[in-house]
Amino acid sequence: MDELVSGLYELSNEINLPNPTPILQPASTQELRLDVDGRYPLMRASGTFFFSIAFRTHWIANLTNTGLNSWTGDIWYKDGDTASFPYTNLNIEVQRSPFPDQRSATVTFSVAGVSNRALTYKYKSPDFHAVEFEFDFEESITPLTEIDTHAHPNRPATLLQENLSIETVYQRTGFAVTKSRESAAIAGLPPGLEARWSDNEMHDAMQIHWSRFANRPQSSMWVLFASIHEQGESLGGIMFDDIGSNHRQGTALFYNSFISQPPTGDPAPTAWVNRMRFWTAVHEMGHAFNLAHSWQKALGNFWIPLANEPEALSFMNYPYHYPRGEQQGNGRAQELQFFSKFEYRFSDAELLFMRHAPFRFVQQGNADWFDNHAFEQAKVSLEPSLNLELRVNRQQALFEFLEPVVLELKLTNISSQPQLISDKLLSELDHMIVIIKKDSQPARQFASYAQYCWKTQLRVLMPGESTYESLFASVGKGGWEIAEPGYYTIQVALHQEDTEEDLVSNPLRLRIAPPQSYDEEFLAQDFFSEDVGRILTFDGSQVLVKGNDTLREVSTKLSDRAVAFHAEVALACASAKEYKILDLDDPNHPKIKVISPHVEEARQEFGAALTDRPAMAARSLGHIDYKDYVDRFSNWLHKQGDVQGAVDIQDKLLQTLSERNVTNRVLDAIKARRDAYKQ
Repeated sequence: MDELVSGLYELSNEINLPNPTPILQPASTQELRLDVDGRYPLMRASGTFFFSIAFRTHWIANLTNTGLNSWTGDIWYKDGDTASFPYTNLNIEVQRSPFPDQRSATVTFSVAGVSNRALTYKYKSPDFHAVEFEFDFEESITPLTEIDTHAHPNRPATLLQENLSIETVYQRTGFAVTKSRESAAIAGLPPGLEARWSDNEMHDAMQIHWSRFANRPQSSMWVLFASIHEQGESLGGIMFDDIGSNHRQGTALFYNSFISQPPTGDPAPTAWVNRMRFWTAVHEMGHAFNLAHSWQKALGNFWIPLANEPEALSFMNYPYHYPRGEQQGNGRAQELQFFSKFEYRFSDAELLFMRHAPFRFVQQGNADWFDNHAFEQAKVSLEPSLNLELRVNRQQALFEFLEPVVLELKLTNISSQPQLISDKLLSELDHMIVIIKKDSQPARQFASYAQYCWKTQLRVLMPGESTYESLFASVGKGGWEIAEPGYYTIQVALHQEDTEEDLVSNPLRLRIAPPQSYDEEFLAQDFFSEDVGRILTFDGSQVLVKGNDTLREVSTKLSDRAVAFHAEVALACASAKEYKILDLDDPNHPKIKVISPHVEEARQEFGAALTDRPAMAARSLGHIDYKDYVDRFSNWLHKQGDVQGAVDIQDKLLQTLSERNVTNRVLDAIKARRDAYKQ
């Protein structure tokens, strides 16, 4: 009997389970996932009882083989309506057959004091779940979705030689993978157009793609193979989550980045590039399955207590962080060591999550653990070398109604010795846990709309020196986390890879003021929407028309309120550039359409947002983001040929931030940019 028995089984007959109340609960549908053979067997079984739309119970058991077709085990995990499912043990007997429709599994549930319950499930599929992929690429890019595992000589001696595809990688995790259609080339950019993608252009491309496929399955992912991001070669990919109404995912991979730069002297540079491109694609797609980095699992909203896996030979580990979860030097020695042992798979803990975890744990925002335990599980040093401060660029942490909340992170070396840190330490939100708690409401964990795959470098932070970054905390994948009037507490935990320790910030208390007019209350109904949240997060959109209309109405009717700065700057960023959008009039032949800039409109919007009331704009946008937007504005003016305008804008920036006591290092950078325009 060589037939594999692992896979998905279903039972549709109504059954009654013991219940503390006299009313027996009928389960309309049941699922069993048996995981005992095939690729990477975990010796687990899991199942879900669906009592109704609102009530379900999920369970997981460890299994021990007791015969050719039988297993026994303890149920160690339950989630949901557990009162309706009292069982603690089970036995499983399978009926093998060469014909799938004749295969079955009988599960006998037991617990002391309650009659056993035996249920027979019918075999449905060798896969535990289903997912759909779609790959598209820029015309100038040759996408790599398959790799020869022996192409590079640095590999495990036991590694099987095969042509391994992305689809096969995920099939081996337990997913039935389908492709919605053949990969399509996106017509190239017009000659002379800036080929770099911005966050808002890339996000709009994802929105356009999914808006055309309302009837597709929910578990779907679109992967776009692109050239380069405007951040440059240090960004290898972005994963956008919850795109569209069905919470689909979109991933962009940038081939003209560090993943295509083989180390000097590598014996097979072409194979090295292909392997890094393949690894990056699977890694970024893994984030869409809600997988964390291997070294960042212990802190946060876990479904079961998890340990970090810095030594995991997994797609979710960084090759240049292996085996300690930190980069040493340029990471070359670590990358060599990683790939000498890597077998193109996920870790067992990751497979357990993908195959058996309850679906609700892919939902964002649930942070009930914080209400009970705060950051008790954080590993905090008794003598820290660094201090993390969460603050606002205003005297009081009081925000107007509708005003988006921009916070500032300040990391200071409080030791007497220089400290090595990642140059992206405060930029990568997947290093952080951000908790937002409104008084008298459950805590929420902030989750950004996107994850970025950066090439990081080490930098030295001298004693007493600080580094800064902004945090746009109002809205993310979980919706608008800071919106209603009232008091909020926000706290951040930052994981340090080098010491495996966590830095926990001060708890910051802030208040959202009540609305001051009928217009504010009325516009709030449209403002606190997903479209507006995404436009503000990604600095504009040419696709989310309703959200743009709301922001224009806000800037007109509430021009004297702080929210107007945020509305105007988002509108200006999208208006000022030759904007690339995805054209899917013919879905089988997608192309890039370019929208010409609206120069005068952008000039007025930038002016209203940044220079008409500079002190108030800097206060609301935050010093870091305000400087970034002014730099964009002055660079844009310089590109338009308005050199004096660019110089004047930087002079105004210098005056504004000088009056707000910004550090000399920042002021010197402003002077240098201003003087460069004059040359």
